[in-house]
Amino acid sequence: MSLDTQSPKIAIIGLGYVGLPLAVEFGKIFHTTGFDINQVRIQELNEGLDRTLEIEGEFLQSVLEKSHADCLADSSLQFSSDIDFIKTCNTFIVTVPTPVDKNNRPDLTPLYRASETVGKVLKKGDIVIYESTVYPGVTEDECVPVLEKISGLKFNIDFFAGYSPERINPGDKEHTVTKILKVTSGSTPEIGRRVDDIYKKVIKAGTHLAPSIKVAEAAKVIENSQRDINIAFVNELAKIFNILDIDTHAVLEAAGTKWNFLPFKPGLVGGHCIGVDPYYLAQKAQEKGYHPEIILAGRRLNDSMGEYVASQIVKLMIKKGIAIYGAQLLMLGFTFKENCPDVRNTKIVDVVKALEDYGITVAIYDPWASPAEVSHEYGLTTTKQLPKEKYDAIVLGVAHKEFLQIDFSALQKDKSILYDVKGMLGSRADGKL
Repeated sequence: MSLDTQSPKIAIIGLGYVGLPLAVEFGKIFHTTGFDINQVRIQELNEGLDRTLEIEGEFLQSVLEKSHADCLADSSLQFSSDIDFIKTCNTFIVTVPTPVDKNNRPDLTPLYRASETVGKVLKKGDIVIYESTVYPGVTEDECVPVLEKISGLKFNIDFFAGYSPERINPGDKEHTVTKILKVTSGSTPEIGRRVDDIYKKVIKAGTHLAPSIKVAEAAKVIENSQRDINIAFVNELAKIFNILDIDTHAVLEAAGTKWNFLPFKPGLVGGHCIGVDPYYLAQKAQEKGYHPEIILAGRRLNDSMGEYVASQIVKLMIKKGIAIYGAQLLMLGFTFKENCPDVRNTKIVDVVKALEDYGITVAIYDPWASPAEVSHEYGLTTTKQLPKEKYDAIVLGVAHKEFLQIDFSALQKDKSILYDVKGMLGSRADGKL
């Protein structure tokens, strides 16, 4: 069967923040199987439970029930951790994480393992599309050789590849997957057009077909690198203006009245994208003998912000005559961003660790974060219930909507400070970033 007439049967490999919404959308159009090695995740999804909160439970359950009731329909959605369920698929979309190790070097292990899984079921004429953020060259130089080795097939003869970088913004209910323009690419011009056609079926915002896989990879990795550098600049401004005793947010508000001023704000830069992707680009540049200065300078500054915030909190406490060693502090929020349960690469942990180094006892309240996940990933204890104790210091670390309803006076000792990392509380705070 030719590529032009072959109907896509899609397998989504990895069902996290990126893969699940994509699987649901493709399941409305094509026969789609969501595959993940996490059996607990599969069981929960089949019961209509999405812990990432990207897909509402009732909607997910209705999609699954419709698929099960009409097994002969052109579109369907199923979830499984059994590789046999994806053997009949001909289009594989890989959406696994691409983290860095403790030395901030790219860790491609999830991509290698996902490629091995796909390689076991790869057939002639199949297409493998990668969505994970990588440096230019990973798809063709790192992943394709794994596919060839495991399958015994030849690239661009027996099977083909594509790259379409994810642009999901966790917790964002406005800019969902179908509303974000999608960059696409293929290993040949014909495959590029086919990959583009597949995504056009579900992406309402439209697509942009890049001339090559490497161009698409590079486009994605610079998106977050650019944002990282801009935030680093504003973080440096915040440090300068704090020394000069000037309100950084007031300065940014005034500067923002010019039409072409970029509206970035100071803060902790975490998450699985902005805090990670620049290292992928830097790694590739260094392999080629070029040492990137601006990219790594931005990363160093943003990575230092956790300790800086902790030092500012301690200075405020000292000024108010609060004994530092043994002080009780309440951290509000632990996730990497507001109104989202994602704790991957959260920089709140840097603030907490730095405060503990001063001898401060830190309690963490976050109504969104999973206490079990935080304990497993960071060895810290969090609670979903607002404590009733009184504290020497309260730090608003994440701008969850629930925090606007808190009566801070009920949580503060007579001599206490309120520090606002996110600039959410205005004049109520004793200090802010």
